[in-house]
Amino acid sequence: MVKKSTTKHDTLIILPTLGQREEYLKETIASIKQQTYQDFDIAIMYPLKNRFVTAIADELGAIKVPDPGGLSAALNAGIAAAKPHHKFISWIGDDDLLTPESLERAIRALSDNPTSPVAYGYCDYIDQNGDFLFKSKAGSLAPWIMTWGPNLLPLPGALFRKDAILKVGGFDESNKHSMDLDIFLRLKKIGKFINTKHTLAAFRWHSDSMSVASRDIATKEAEAVKYKYTHPLLRPLTPLWFVPTRYASKLAAKKLSKR
Repeated sequence: MVKKSTTKHDTLIILPTLGQREEYLKETIASIKQQTYQDFDIAIMYPLKNRFVTAIADELGAIKVPDPGGLSAALNAGIAAAKPHHKFISWIGDDDLLTPESLERAIRALSDNPTSPVAYGYCDYIDQNGDFLFKSKAGSLAPWIMTWGPNLLPLPGALFRKDAILKVGGFDESNKHSMDLDIFLRLKKIGKFINTKHTLAAFRWHSDSMSVASRDIATKEAEAVKYKYTHPLLRPLTPLWFVPTRYASKLAAKKLSKR
């Protein structure tokens, strides 16, 4: 168990949940508790009337944050709960998992690169039963590719420098699905991302996942986000790369859903 302490930890893990996927949430919490790096606090954003999540939050000594409605708003509420001593912020979904050395590797990367706003790594895709599907090995080109193509930089396991998040204004609450892409594109302007070249997390691919259930809507929103950050002179040409990317992503998602 992660015991509540008076120690001023340098990392805050924010965990938004509605408490509707109890078994997945238990696995997510277990992956947090098994971290080799224990200098962290947890902030859980949830409907405070949910007794199941409240019991978990009490056991963890977590910061309890009322669910403001909407994922982007919940993430910003979690960031707002950070204390001055929190230097780093990580976000994990309530159905995703961290590898045991996730925080340790990401924090080491940011500590060794003080001007970098984000450290990231590889991500395993698992099915609803936790069985391995494939590994997303986002390379050093992933931050560049996301400006016009798919976002290959996995958010689970990514570690943010808190000051950098605050500098770019946090998550854009108008985005319901592509809030990660939007903040990555803004953070790209203030520093180089660091690839740890290690697997930091597992993303659970299942029908209830917001990323899976709303694939078409998410794709359109992602294109709007990328269009916003495209140079005005190039915007008329965006269909040349948006359309192929759209169909490639749709085909990949369809193959995954059949497995």
